[in-house]
Amino acid sequence: MIKGVRYVVDDRGEPTAVVIDLKARRDLWEDFYDRALVESRRGEPRESLASVAARLAPRPQRSRA
Repeated sequence: MIKGVRYVVDDRGEPTAVVIDLKARRDLWEDFYDRALVESRRGEPRESLASVAARLAPRPQRSRA
């Protein structure tokens, strides 16, 4: 068993859920959440690093006349 983690089982003793003590195992929850977020975004379009860098690059300021 992992400290801070409890398993919920059904009538046959099969695990059906997990209860995570967030005070004791915040790291485990963050890993789980990150993975779930990645999976939920799997089908979304991707953007290259170059296009992101170009979009975020500072633009020259225009002089005010």
